[in-house]
Amino acid sequence: MSTLKVLAAGPLALVQDAFGRIGFQRFGVPVSGALDSTSLRVANLVVGNADTAAGLEVFYKGPVLKVDADSARIAAVGANLVVRSNEGERRIASGRSVRVHRGERIEMGACEGGLVGYLAVEGGIAVEPFLGSRATYLRAGIGGLDGKPVRKGDALPLARESVAERPERQAPSWDLSAPGRVRVVQGPQDDWFTARGMRTLLGTAWTVSRQSDRMGVRLEGPAIEHAKGYNIVSDGIAPGAIQVPGNGLPIVLLADRQTTGGYPKIATVASVDLPAFGRLAPGAKIRFEAVTVEKAEAARRELELQFLELRSVLALPGGAPPRKGRRRR
Repeated sequence: MSTLKVLAAGPLALVQDAFGRIGFQRFGVPVSGALDSTSLRVANLVVGNADTAAGLEVFYKGPVLKVDADSARIAAVGANLVVRSNEGERRIASGRSVRVHRGERIEMGACEGGLVGYLAVEGGIAVEPFLGSRATYLRAGIGGLDGKPVRKGDALPLARESVAERPERQAPSWDLSAPGRVRVVQGPQDDWFTARGMRTLLGTAWTVSRQSDRMGVRLEGPAIEHAKGYNIVSDGIAPGAIQVPGNGLPIVLLADRQTTGGYPKIATVASVDLPAFGRLAPGAKIRFEAVTVEKAEAARRELELQFLELRSVLALPGGAPPRKGRRRR
């Protein structure tokens, strides 16, 4: 079997796919998947995959890998690559594909835009799917490499023994910095908060807490005022839901979120901004702005149009950058 052998894993690396384990929340199974689905989808398109293919999500700094295949094609988004061989080294920019060969060593550098970066391989990382997804969910030990983080000595299975030679692709530049403001739709339990509480949510420069993880981002700042207490009958948790527990400090729920919860949810992050939110490292500052459901849906449609355009552009010989003006995420 063709693999990428792990010589060093970095702080944390997980096999993930862009969309996670859809359709099982009613059985108590979280969705999981990439924190920053946008970056993983871009990396997959650059190497010629469907955007559902499994790749590697890394935190802070990427792994060191050795190619155990006749050839493979890889691309990183959110970090640069160095490919080392007996002939020297090649430095590969974020968003660019490169064909690598047996025995070469791949070093993925520090994440550039925040917390996470992604590595895609042509054909995908060929771990066995669990409930329709290859995404790793650490708390239950499912998906990915036996439900565990990637470790030194592991071998990432590849779907292909070799890949064809072709012109390499370069994705257009994507802004991976923290957005100035994250768009939110108020509710579904915004009536459980006072008007002052809503003003606090929308008027504060929040700080990402070190207690954040793939389940949710905890925010530090002033307490949000409840109007009717902080316990509700548990209901379903949507991606990006902002729960406010008894201490008044909001928690933005991400890929590994629980399926139900009993704290009121003051607002929900628009899906178009959730990938950028997943990149925020501890200490980052963030503000929210309220938008309507219609505006949130329009922004998501615009993002999906960007992907359609990127897919068609990357399929052209040599490629070309898409139209400018579609970069707010």
